[in-house]
Amino acid sequence: MEEQGKKVTKVPNLRFPGFEGEWETKKLEEIANKVNSGKTPLGGEAVYTKDGVLFIRSQNVNNDRLELDNSVFIPESVNNQMKNSIVRSNDILLNITGASLGRSCVVPEDFKMGNVNQHVCIIRLKQQYYPRFVQSIFSSYKGQTIFKSLQTGSGREGLNFESIRGLKLSLPHRNEQEKIGTLLSLIDERIKTQNKIIEGLETLKSTLMNKVFSQQLRFKDGNGNDFSEWSESKIGDILKIGNGKDYKHLKEGTIPVYGTGGYMTFVNEYLYDGETVCIGRKGTINKPMYYNGKMWTVDTLFYTHSFQSCIPKFIFYLFQTINWLEYNEASGVPSLSKTTIEKIKVQVPFLEEQDVISKFLSAIDQKIQVEKDISAQFKKQKKHLLRQIFV
Repeated sequence: MEEQGKKVTKVPNLRFPGFEGEWETKKLEEIANKVNSGKTPLGGEAVYTKDGVLFIRSQNVNNDRLELDNSVFIPESVNNQMKNSIVRSNDILLNITGASLGRSCVVPEDFKMGNVNQHVCIIRLKQQYYPRFVQSIFSSYKGQTIFKSLQTGSGREGLNFESIRGLKLSLPHRNEQEKIGTLLSLIDERIKTQNKIIEGLETLKSTLMNKVFSQQLRFKDGNGNDFSEWSESKIGDILKIGNGKDYKHLKEGTIPVYGTGGYMTFVNEYLYDGETVCIGRKGTINKPMYYNGKMWTVDTLFYTHSFQSCIPKFIFYLFQTINWLEYNEASGVPSLSKTTIEKIKVQVPFLEEQDVISKFLSAIDQKIQVEKDISAQFKKQKKHLLRQIFV
């Protein structure tokens, strides 16, 4: 993609062997048979049905693929009234309004029937151009930069069809387009596979945690004997809860500061040193975090300390089983108090079984993290290729 008035090199930095020569520059309207969006059916959401013709919205165009988990449908009669926005396999779909502006995907080969709303643009290329190559240009850093520069409208982000049709693309021969598009599609498939592996492991962990903390799944001690029965305690009887504090008076340093959303910044002093489980005081109150070392928490995040007859890592997993929103004390932004948390009753085993449970669940977490790291590497590889492989 070319920026207006800016001359760019017509040869990419990274190229498959056997291809040479400069790429040619063409406007999108020169290589496409169709560039237009759909519309909202008369009656809006009221005409949606449980089955019928798939109706694609901007939330379905995500992560360089068509995601249909939360699909809606329209009657065939409505679809027939919107023939100009019927979607076909190998169409490129591009979000042209809202926060998801610039997201795109290629409609799969096995796609049967669908239609789109006004927030999604259909781009149907001429035969000599490869959809997965062109869509990858849209996803590249250069493509996203161009889309941001073309946004129009006051109060709402948007692309108009004149600017979309006028997009300048640098294109090689069809054979080279296919090589590049196929490679990037393979990486996308690998990322998709990684996501499925991660989802499967997270589902497994959730199932096992439910069984462990409902005591359907019990462990044996080192001699093969059953552990003692779990006992009931109030959270306040087995640990203490500390308040976070403001950090803005501190200097920059190496100590991490955490809020309810996770890491925020680094400072030069610490509020606590050691193993702790943090839980939100205000805002996000249902996502406990485990940390070990020197750290600081802001005033919207509690931290735990002074553990009695309990292991911090076990408490981390135990906290994940509590429905914290059930204890919300505010009608607006969710809030918890120390008093409320301290009164919550929990079932706790003896230390030896806590240790076994913690190590068992930690092993699954470590496996999940390994798979996430692999996924991150593929995403990094794709990002690098997108920067180097296009003109």
